[in-house]
Amino acid sequence: MLPIRRIAADLVRLGWPVLIAQLAVMANGLIDTVMAGRYGTNDLAAVGISGAIFFSVFGPLMGIQLALMPVVSRLYGAGRHDEIGEQVRQAAWLSLALASIAALVFRFPDPFLALSRPEPEVELRVRAYLGVLAWGVPAAMLFRMFYSFATAVSRPRVVMILNLLGLALKVPLNLVFMYGYFGLPPMGAVGCALATVLISWLVCTLAWLWCAVESDLRRYRVFGWSAPRIADLWQLIALGVPIGVTFMVDITAFTFMALFVARLGAATSAAHQIAANVAAMCFMLPLALGNAAGVLVGQALGARDYVRARQTGVAGMAMGLGLSALLACGIFFGADVIATLYSSAAGVQGVAASLLVFVAGYHFFDSIQAVAVNLLRGYKRTVVPMFIYLIGLWGVGLSGGYMLGLTPFPVEWLGMAAPLGAKGFWAGAIGGMAISGIAVATYFLLVSRPARARREEAAMTGKVLRP
Repeated sequence: MLPIRRIAADLVRLGWPVLIAQLAVMANGLIDTVMAGRYGTNDLAAVGISGAIFFSVFGPLMGIQLALMPVVSRLYGAGRHDEIGEQVRQAAWLSLALASIAALVFRFPDPFLALSRPEPEVELRVRAYLGVLAWGVPAAMLFRMFYSFATAVSRPRVVMILNLLGLALKVPLNLVFMYGYFGLPPMGAVGCALATVLISWLVCTLAWLWCAVESDLRRYRVFGWSAPRIADLWQLIALGVPIGVTFMVDITAFTFMALFVARLGAATSAAHQIAANVAAMCFMLPLALGNAAGVLVGQALGARDYVRARQTGVAGMAMGLGLSALLACGIFFGADVIATLYSSAAGVQGVAASLLVFVAGYHFFDSIQAVAVNLLRGYKRTVVPMFIYLIGLWGVGLSGGYMLGLTPFPVEWLGMAAPLGAKGFWAGAIGGMAISGIAVATYFLLVSRPARARREEAAMTGKVLRP
């Protein structure tokens, strides 16, 4: 049994590089938005629509890849290092298959364009942007696979360094391709996509070169030839598809909320985007902590130390709740200041400040689910959380937000005069996230009981997952 202070130190050691790496990824999107906005209105719109399509497709597929993390972390904890390389090679087959799907969608994005209905000039840019981006999808998928592998064996700093390198290259490469320096033709928004592709291939190549030459990673014997193995692939798919669906539900709940709020006018839509951006930035902290805790739980389970696994999970949730409470208080009391940092328009500032109060409550419950769902992945429990998210985020959050925000019945029944607008959507989101967060945390507390975990692990010993 490890002391709590030791567990907390391990969580911080593993979590902070993941946090920096994730913030670097988010910063790339922010850079594209700012630079495209300065280049032209149509280019900014193209970046926004392309980004929404990209994350709607890439996010769920990337979620499937995350199945590699609990598989490798358990092997690492069990000391079965000689088996890790084979699992990584099998995950490579899966990554390439997923990359083919994503690239095909990006080359033919007509269903998404039919939903968004952009102006012709914007549509041309979106098609060109996604067409270029398709060439970088294999690299992005393989790098995310490296992220899962390196984090699972407690080496996340490699990923952090490479993401920071990519971030450092983003602005200069954007400038070169967007404005056509060094004799190149100016490409506008499409130049952002080309810069992303080149950076993706660079960091992917460096990541696997690092794996080949660095002694701590080389010992896992990742490189070599392995034909696809149905049993191993099925294990990754069985674990990963529910994670991918969970990502899809989470992403689309936010995406559709933004589309519905857009009906309320430009000022309200802009204020909602500010609130959503703050929520997304704050989410990076519990997400990094959850990833670290999930890896440590997987390693403990691999070592069959069920008490340490539960202790680590409980400590991770406690740390997440404490940090999120502090952050939520900062958002609540600093809402006016935060709103002024994002916009100089008084009308937008006022609406944004009122929505940020809701973001404070949303973040608290968001942090609970972010940690708990990653802990459950360490226990290879992904199906029940998927259904919890479907009910909580879609059934309660999005549907409830639509009813409170745009329809008269619920608010009239509650004695209010009119729909609540954007506040109604955020109120619904808080309700849905509260249900999801409490439910997945409770489920973790049930499945992580040492006696139960030991019995279920024993029952699964020698059992092969089959399609």
